[in-house]
Order: sequence, then structure tokens, then C-alpha cells
Amino acid sequence: MKRSFAIFVALVGLSAQSAELSVGGKYRESFLAWLSAEAQTHWERRDRLVASLNTRQSIVEYQQGIRRTALELIGGLPQEKSPLNAKVTGSFERTDYRVEKLIFESLPGFRITANLYLPTTGKAPYPAVLGVAGHSTNGKASATYQRAFISFAQRGIAVLAYDPPGQGERLEYLDVLTGKSRAGIGVEEHMMAGVPSLLTGMPIARHFVWDGIRAVDYLLSRPEIDAKRIGVAGNSGGGTQAAYLAMFEPRLATAISSCYMTSWRELWAGPGPQDSEQVWPDSISRGLDFGDFALTEAPKPFLITSAIRDFFPILGARNTFRQTQRLFDLLGGGEKLGFFEFDDSHGWSKPRREAANRWLERVFFGKESDGREADIETEEESVLYATPTGQVASSGGSETIQSLSRKRAAELELQRSAVTTAEIRSAVRWHEAAAQIAATRIGEVERPLGRVEKLELSVEGGVRIPALYYFYSGSEARGHILFVSAAGKAGDPDVEELVSMGYAVLAVDPRGMGESYAKGGSGGYTQTYQTAARAWLIGRNLLEMQAADMVAAMRYLKRERGASRVILFAKGNLGPAATLAAALDVGIAGLMVEGSISSLRSIVDSPLHAGLQNVIAPGALLRFDLPDLLQFIAPRPILMISPVNPSGISVRLYKSSGDTTQTVLRGEGWPLQRVAKSFLATKK
Repeated sequence: MKRSFAIFVALVGLSAQSAELSVGGKYRESFLAWLSAEAQTHWERRDRLVASLNTRQSIVEYQQGIRRTALELIGGLPQEKSPLNAKVTGSFERTDYRVEKLIFESLPGFRITANLYLPTTGKAPYPAVLGVAGHSTNGKASATYQRAFISFAQRGIAVLAYDPPGQGERLEYLDVLTGKSRAGIGVEEHMMAGVPSLLTGMPIARHFVWDGIRAVDYLLSRPEIDAKRIGVAGNSGGGTQAAYLAMFEPRLATAISSCYMTSWRELWAGPGPQDSEQVWPDSISRGLDFGDFALTEAPKPFLITSAIRDFFPILGARNTFRQTQRLFDLLGGGEKLGFFEFDDSHGWSKPRREAANRWLERVFFGKESDGREADIETEEESVLYATPTGQVASSGGSETIQSLSRKRAAELELQRSAVTTAEIRSAVRWHEAAAQIAATRIGEVERPLGRVEKLELSVEGGVRIPALYYFYSGSEARGHILFVSAAGKAGDPDVEELVSMGYAVLAVDPRGMGESYAKGGSGGYTQTYQTAARAWLIGRNLLEMQAADMVAAMRYLKRERGASRVILFAKGNLGPAATLAAALDVGIAGLMVEGSISSLRSIVDSPLHAGLQNVIAPGALLRFDLPDLLQFIAPRPILMISPVNPSGISVRLYKSSGDTTQTVLRGEGWPLQRVAKSFLATKK
């Protein structure tokens, strides 16, 4: 009881201290407003371009251009198709249809579990639909999705329903003891695999697209299927895949995207960026929007179905339909772009499933119907298993997105030549900090060791970041420390210990941290992820921005505070940005990093990771890793304190670039002097 009370008192004390040291501006809001303004310039440019498309030729050229751009943004697609190695593992029959359970490979060893619904009435060859699952725990076996697939089959349409990575029988982070995912189903698995894959230059959308393309290949291997009448239909994450396949798979005759299509303007301002496969770095800055998925299909039939109360904003869906409809009209296929909305919430509800029925009967059979869905009995999940255990991971195993990313990261490390400063700057999209940094004094507060001045520093685009300047009350400071922490600038006992050691300290919250921490949307995604995703979408990244803010703060210390030697001390996941800052600016005389990862590649290699979205510069591993940056800092001194793995667990080893890097472990409760006193005395 006494211990609990002591912890409570300590937490209250820290909270009060943080409040006292808060600079108090609207830094979160101004940073998000700046990101939004950057995005707005790209949306307006795209609007002008689309409005200028007034001839068939101009539209065709636009279609070709966005296909090329989209292909580049997902990291390209494999040049060769490996054998499918398809195997039917079981089957059963029901009235009007039968189901085959099967496994095939989209890449060597990358196994896909699927169910093929084949009509038993009518005459083959049948039209077919790829049934792409949304973020259901059980993937293709979701009762909602089963109802859609069975209803299609009862209408004489074959369905190849398959599990996306991280769902159904394809859990990639399976705990074999519990049978559950160590990451969490669906969204969580996609985030766990998707964020590190960005480092290799291949967003996981590439795998979703390629799975769908190979699923078409499988359908074409079946004599029961009409090759000219193949479509795709799905909801939410499945609606995402349907839209993507409309863009990348020309063999499709039609696409139905439910509860996904909107516009970036409305999604950005609403719940914000969503799942990993739905965020392509550079896509907004390169002029892509949701309407382009339908437009590349034009004049092939494309149906948008939406929920009025969806978190994918209905206003965006309506606006996208109107904008894209004009271009379908110009191509002579205006009636082939369909739109259906219903007043309910997110999901493939019966009204939207019936709209899909009507659409497919019109496209495939040329007939009008009410699309009414009969009462349908769904199967218990295990009846649909294509694997003996219900998981590929425990039924012979499979490659995963993580294993494929890990192999690519290893290949990239072998391929990388000597890194240059210019290549690092290019890789992170470096924006140089101004030589002279404007600062505004907000106020000051007295602390036990002296006066603390509250400041705002002006960085890129006039964005302001909060800072605290701790004066050394003695005759002359021993030097200047620039302090940054993932936990925020205020309340860290190491800062006041540094002051007691005779240093003046500037503690700063870079963009996206501390008081600059932008609040996330309502979709359940972390604040760090949604802020990072917004940056990725407009061709930027928090790693570079936060490093640039550190450089700006260092320049402020030199010009305005007379600092001759600035040591940068970074804690937690600001370590990589601090390493980048020191590598790119020799004004930083030395680097201390505590509790940080030792390499970007470790994120790809690690079984799990947590809270590292701000260190992800898409494609960074094509050109460098953190150990490469250390070479640019040497011979300036470097101190690594208690490095951690991507899950935040302490590790003993650190790959250093030479004898200028020291690594020490800091025990619980140890004062900073115990591990850093000799380092700080270094005068290199």
C-alpha cells in the first residue's frame, strides 16, 4: 500500500512538473495544419489536372500515367510468375453450389488459403469473382462475406474467396501455444508487417496486389471459368483490394468496392490515414486519389457502394463519384460507373450485398434483377479450412511479408555501395534548416537549480516548436547540451543533473513529439502512426523533420546563446533522428543516445516492434542504415547508452563504426554521471 502511494505521489509530482514546464502553445494543431496545407496544394493541383481532361486522348494518357506512378509507388511487381503449386485439400457440396478448399502460392513459399465456390446449376464456363476479405479475424470465413459469396454462387457466378495476409488461415505472427496472433488480427498484423516493409521500398500493398493477380491466374487455370467474365468484389479492406486490382489487373471485367472509396481530403480531415496497405508513401504528392482506381478501369464497369455513416467519409465518396463520372461519360461509358449508398454504418451489409448482386447480374448476364439475397446458412469457420490446423504457419509453414522483407533488407545491405552525404540527404528528402533560427521568449520559471526560459523556435514553413533553456547559474557553463526525448522535453531528471554538472541545456520537442504530438483520428490508430502516415503521403517523413529540428535548435544555440560546442543527447526513438542530424551537420560536436535501436534493419528483422513509425523514412535501406551514419559523425565522439531492440528490450551488442563509438549499459536508478561523465569531458 505504501509503495502504491509512493508511486502515485511520484506520478503526481512528475505531472505537476511537466505542467509547470509546458510552453503552452498550440503546437500540435499548427503542425497538423502545416501538414494539411502541404497536402492541400497537391489536391488542388490534381483537381486542376483532372478538370482539364476533356478529350478521350487526354484521359487515356492520364490513365497510363497514373498506372505507371502507382506501380512505382508500390515498389513494382515481380517480373516473373512462379508456379502456383495449387492443391485442392478438400471439398463439400450444398444446394446450388459446391466448395473446394485449396492452397496456392503467389510467390515461392508464400501460401494462400482459399475457397472456390462453384455453381452446380447453369452451364459452364461460369463468370467468376475474386472474393477479397476485409479486416475480419477469420478472413474469407466471415459470416458476412460468406453470405455475399454464396449469394453470388447461387446466381451462377463462381467465387474464389481467399485470405489476405494476417487474417483467416494466414496469421503471420502466430503464437503456436495459444493459437492467437502475437500482434493482433487484421489491422494489427498488417501494421506490424507493413511499417518496417516501407524501409525496404516495398509497401505491403504490393503483396495484396500480387496475391490478387495470382488469384486471377488460378481462376484462368480452371476450365469451369469464363476468362472474359472475371471480376472482383470486396468490402472495407476487401474494397481496398478490389480498387487496387481494378488499377493493376487488366484481365478483370468489373470491380465492386464497398465501404472504401472516398477522397483524401475528407479522409484526412476525418478519421485520418488508415491501414498500412492503404497508405502508399508519396501517393498524395504524386497526384493520386481514390477516384483514380475507378478511372483506370474506365470504361470497364466499376461500382462504388458506400455507407452514409461510414468512417470512410460519404462526402468523399459522393465527390469522387461526381468527378469520375464526367470522365466515364467522355469515354462513352458513363452508365458503367455505378454508385450506391445506404444509411447505415461501415460493413458489407445486406443492402450493399444486394447492390453487388444486381451489378454482377447486369454485367455478366445482361439482365436486371432486384438482387434480393435469400436466407443463407453459413458454414462454421473450420468447415472452410484449407489447412489441417486452420493456419498455414502450423501446417507446413509459409513465407510471410516479414520474412520476405527480411530477405530483401539483407540483399540491400549487400548491394549498398559506399554511402555519400548527398545520397543520405536524397534518401530522407532532407530540407535544410535555416542558418538563423527565429525564437520567441514566452516566459520563464524558477527551478531549484536556476532559471528556465520558455521559448518557441521557428522551423520549416514557420512551424513553431517548444523549447526550454536551462541556464547554468554558476560563473560559466562548461558547455551546451541539446536534449530531446521521445517522452517529451519536460520533467526528465537527467536535464537538471546536466545543469548541476555545469551545463546549459536546451530541451526541445521536435515536430510530432511532446507538446508537438499531433492527436490521432478516431479509427483506433496511434497518434504517432497517423502523423507519420500523413508525412509519408505527402512525400516527407518524421525522421527527417525531427532531425532538421535538432539542427535548427543547434544553430539557435550557436548564434543566440554563444555555444561553441553543442552535444546532442537523444532518448528513446528520437535516437535515429539525432544520429541523422549529427551525420548531416558537423555543428553537432558529439552525440549521446540512450534507449534507442542500433539499426533500421533491426526493425525489419525483429519479430515484433512498437512505436517506431517516426523513424521510418520509406526506402531508407536502399541507401543507408544507422551504422553507416556513424561513419559520418566520426571522429566526433559518440556514446550509446543501453541500446534496445525494436520491442524496447535492452540489448548488449551494438554495431559501431570505429573507436569513436562507446557503448555502456545504464543500470536502474543510476545517475547520468555514472555513465556519461568521462564522455562529456571529451574535447574532440
